[in-house]
Amino acid sequence: MYILTMPVFPSLLLLLLSAQAHPPASQPNSFEQLAKQADAARAASLLDEALALYSRGVLLRPGWSEGWWSMGSVLYEQDRFPEAQEAFKRFVATAPKPGPGYAFLALCEYETHDYVGSLNHFRSWAKAGSPGNEALIDVAGFHWALLLTREGQFTESLYLLSAKARKLGNTPALAEAMGLASLRMANLPEDYPSQKRELVWLAGEATLYAARQDYQKSGEYVQRLTTRYDKEANVHFFMGTLLGFQERYPEAAQEYSKELQISPQHVPAMVELALVQLESYKPEEALTVAERAVALEPGNARAHLAYGKALLASDRLSEAAHELELAKELAPESSAVRSALANAYQRLGRMEEAKREAQVFLSLKDKEESLAPVGKKTDLPQHAEQAKP
Repeated sequence: MYILTMPVFPSLLLLLLSAQAHPPASQPNSFEQLAKQADAARAASLLDEALALYSRGVLLRPGWSEGWWSMGSVLYEQDRFPEAQEAFKRFVATAPKPGPGYAFLALCEYETHDYVGSLNHFRSWAKAGSPGNEALIDVAGFHWALLLTREGQFTESLYLLSAKARKLGNTPALAEAMGLASLRMANLPEDYPSQKRELVWLAGEATLYAARQDYQKSGEYVQRLTTRYDKEANVHFFMGTLLGFQERYPEAAQEYSKELQISPQHVPAMVELALVQLESYKPEEALTVAERAVALEPGNARAHLAYGKALLASDRLSEAAHELELAKELAPESSAVRSALANAYQRLGRMEEAKREAQVFLSLKDKEESLAPVGKKTDLPQHAEQAKP
């Protein structure tokens, strides 16, 4: 029998075999009737009966993507995440447009602690245009951001979380997530030290209000944060980031310098210090700091970007182009790198290369906007449900 040849999670396999051994008392005469009966049972909240019917349906037609979707949805509603995960895998494999299925699959994988798979499927969801209703977009975007923080991709995480903050306002979960990312703590909310709770909360509230452009309220939390945790690693880096977003570059530079007094090898602080120094028209200072950052982390694309821009500001054009080419090799999808490289080529008179990089820059900017969950409603398959937080 086909189902026995499919690699299915054991509990889902038991569900399918049970449905075959114990079918509902009222037997549909055709697959079409079975599908209608399954939908009716679900609409009437007869979930066990609906599951049995959907299970029989996918046994009869393993390519029935709507059946896999419905099974996954019911199991997800019941917090049966391992089984739901397998059902959504089947949906993704069989549906012509599986976009929202990637998000539900990723959410299930998050719950089963398959964080690598979850992160990959969130990215697949984004590449499909982040389809789904608003609830799915909000929940999926939030959990995606948590995993980005865990992976050390703090800037990307804060990008997603800031959009949520502007839309949803202040919630404890959102503040905690923003605090972890702001303090560069590669943890999930459930696995960082309890003694760091207040530190994370204060940073999170400050970040959340800043994202909502309530700088007065943000400043109140910043004041409490710096009063209590002035010597804590990453606090001054966080302060510099907030000030940089407000284009208060001299003050941001002071905060990054303070961070380097606490953590002398803090490469991200060096990089951001160099960039704000450039904004303050101090290319010589930026050169010194950026060169040190590149020496400490030669594989850091943003360090090469900062160094390349500092060289460009110092009219060392050939060196700047070389440095930015290294940044491009490390981060070919970075629009900031492509923009700086286009500028370098233009100043060197390499106009064809400048034009090419400018075109790539524009396409990457469009791509970055399209990959971010933006709250756009998109049609879901039959029985699409709102995602649970």
